[in-house]
Amino acid sequence: MARYKILPSELQSEFKAEMQCTQSRLPNDLGVGHSNIFQVDEGLSYINTHYVPSKDISILSQRNDRNAKLVLTLGIDGSSCFAGQDGSDVVFKKGYSTVTCFNSSHGERQYEEGLAIHQLRLTLNKSWLDRYIGSENSDLIFANSNIQVLSHKPTAQQSLLIAQQLLTTENPAPMRQLYMHTQVMNLLMKELACLFQRYPAKCLTDNQADMQLANAARYILLTEFKSPPSVEKLAKQIGTNSFKLKKIFHQYFETTPYGLLLEVRMQKAAQLLQSTHCNVSVAAYFVGYSHASNFSSAFVKFYGVSPKEVARGYQVI
Repeated sequence: MARYKILPSELQSEFKAEMQCTQSRLPNDLGVGHSNIFQVDEGLSYINTHYVPSKDISILSQRNDRNAKLVLTLGIDGSSCFAGQDGSDVVFKKGYSTVTCFNSSHGERQYEEGLAIHQLRLTLNKSWLDRYIGSENSDLIFANSNIQVLSHKPTAQQSLLIAQQLLTTENPAPMRQLYMHTQVMNLLMKELACLFQRYPAKCLTDNQADMQLANAARYILLTEFKSPPSVEKLAKQIGTNSFKLKKIFHQYFETTPYGLLLEVRMQKAAQLLQSTHCNVSVAAYFVGYSHASNFSSAFVKFYGVSPKEVARGYQVI
């Protein structure tokens, strides 16, 4: 099924004075839902998004920003995907926190028909980050102009509590703005600390190479998921060894190369099954499995339901 593609300018936007935010809504013929965008500080925004699309939609993204951005996304419910023009995908799903950064962003944000999603995003630009970690350190984070995944891990319970407080605040103005600023800063501290607590006083400087290796390996697995290299070959491709490759995957992604590959394959297969209702053997072949039975076993273990159920309409992503 083809996706209905829209430009960001086609979203219906208006300023909500009572909430002190800009609200961006889906067009009526594409479903219900909105994003409330709060300007917390200069260079720091908080975005609360609820969507229930009535069609498979893609919101096109073509950013060439002079000021690079770092984005923390908390998946509260459902899932969505950013599909980059370079072939890389970033999946945002319930129960996971994802930290991405980019100078430019060319691709589309994909949402599935009838699948409710709720996401909380904190978007901060490089100038804002410079104030806290210094421009030399933030330069290293944004060394690559394309979108990068710096962290993807289950959301900490404390972060969920902070998010819930943000979502349910009833503080009257002007205290609402102060309360929101406090909670946003707490959330950033909790979720970004893992990126920096590993580093001593020199912070990111000594680990720039490791970060680049991790992203290079991840990109290869994202683009070659059907016929991926072995861990040994993957390590050799990016100029390291198997031991270090596994170590940096655990450090940056909290998984193994195989774990990331499995997640990519299962998500790709689920998307295909839900959108085309194809035969299980077709989905198995699409993601690189020679035997449909092996694929089915892996799929059930990953999602808890069979691929046949998903092909019949059961929603998993």
